[in-house]
Amino acid sequence: MIALRPYQTELVTKIRAKFATHRRVLAVAPTGAGKTVTFAYITQSAAAKGNRVFVVAHRAEIIEQISGALAGMGVRHGRIQPGHSMTADPVQVGMIQTIARRLDRIAPPDLLVVDEAHHGVAGTWQTVCEAWSSARILGVTATPQRLDGKGLGGAFDAMVIGPNMHDLINAGFLARYRYLAPPERIDLSGVKTRMGDYSIDELAAAVDKSIITGDAIQHYQQHLTGRPAVAFCVTVQHAEHVAEQFRAAGIRAASVDGAMERTRRRAVIAGIGDGTYQVLTSCELISEGVDIPVVAGAILLRPTQSLGMYLQQVGRALRLKPDGGDAVILDHVGNVHRHGMPDAPREWSLDAKKRKPSAAGTTTCEECYRVFPSSLGWKAEQTCQNGAPPGCVLHTPEKPAERAAMPEQVEGTLTEISNVTEWSNGLDLALGPLGPVLKLAKTREQVEAIRKARKYHPRWTHHIMAQRGLGAPVPFAPTSPPPPPSPAPRPAARREIEEVLFS
Repeated sequence: MIALRPYQTELVTKIRAKFATHRRVLAVAPTGAGKTVTFAYITQSAAAKGNRVFVVAHRAEIIEQISGALAGMGVRHGRIQPGHSMTADPVQVGMIQTIARRLDRIAPPDLLVVDEAHHGVAGTWQTVCEAWSSARILGVTATPQRLDGKGLGGAFDAMVIGPNMHDLINAGFLARYRYLAPPERIDLSGVKTRMGDYSIDELAAAVDKSIITGDAIQHYQQHLTGRPAVAFCVTVQHAEHVAEQFRAAGIRAASVDGAMERTRRRAVIAGIGDGTYQVLTSCELISEGVDIPVVAGAILLRPTQSLGMYLQQVGRALRLKPDGGDAVILDHVGNVHRHGMPDAPREWSLDAKKRKPSAAGTTTCEECYRVFPSSLGWKAEQTCQNGAPPGCVLHTPEKPAERAAMPEQVEGTLTEISNVTEWSNGLDLALGPLGPVLKLAKTREQVEAIRKARKYHPRWTHHIMAQRGLGAPVPFAPTSPPPPPSPAPRPAARREIEEVLFS
């Protein structure tokens, strides 16, 4: 019997509470959080009370995973998909396409579980949900937004937010990661946007090259050195080209796509786990829902305007590794500059107009090439020798060998991105409650970094230091060129200051 993790148990409790007042509930948790196990537990509990439960998904591989999770919970169930005969079991797992064709022959369930529920407002899904309007509906997803910008409020009445990616990494449930990307976005100004993302044909023509902004093969050899990885591509042809280039470099690689014969596709995906292949290249198949053996790296070769696609792709590499190693994300197309770091705080809403996922700009140290959020207030023309950004510890005068090992900064070189400082214990300086991060700031420089990240008034740092009794405030001396006059602190910022100083 599979046991739930504490955060999964908490999520189940929240879902049940929402169902007390709502019929259609959406549950959100990151890729790798174990959503399938969580709703399998809910399915088991509902079936034990005499309810009929149907779990639906849109791909055969996802159906296999769901069936395996239910079997692990000891839940007898039938399968509604080609090649399977429907049983009388109260629990059924089915392909949404097959169920939609058999609606007139299937009695409505009491509970309908919709996996990858960000598809929940699309035609076939909507048809099934409307046909079974008396059923309670539980949707699960890592990214509660659609590519075309539509909200999910038309499909769900309430949303339950589970643990975020940052907390799961810190708690040891997801792998820590290193993120490397080009300092700037690649120029896609000539590529049209269709249905909320780049035109596939035009995008393929722009990126289906041996070098995008850096050589994918070279960076794989440098940063992953034979560890298993998945490369996300634009089209099937692009994926095949990339696989060919890896094989030509002596790296065992194969492309995989949804059009492959199912047995062959399963064998290829399994090959990344047993060592047959070191790199899989894929067009969308692996980016969403399909579980794969643990991989160490994600190679992003597809620029996307979709935050959901971006998070699904990087999430493939964040499951815990057997060797305990970090994940490595090689973002050759600069998606991080569009969407922010994978574990950046994000506010989700069923209302599309209220969704404002965070995406911080970045700047690169000219000495060590490490990349930092622009919110730290550190300027690109500075270097680690004349004014390093907080936490830039990749090279110091005491570590000349490490400095010498850093690559030359040339066009196409990926650079490492860090979302937080070394002293902030994983907390983002610009986002989240002020109190916890301010308590970790022990020096004037660290307090000043917080001020710049939050765009507070220049006198704020001196006020904080004076309140701490660390000497008389030092007169504010702006750097050259001088910044424009800053407005008075926003009311929200003032409230945060008062809470920290006087609580």
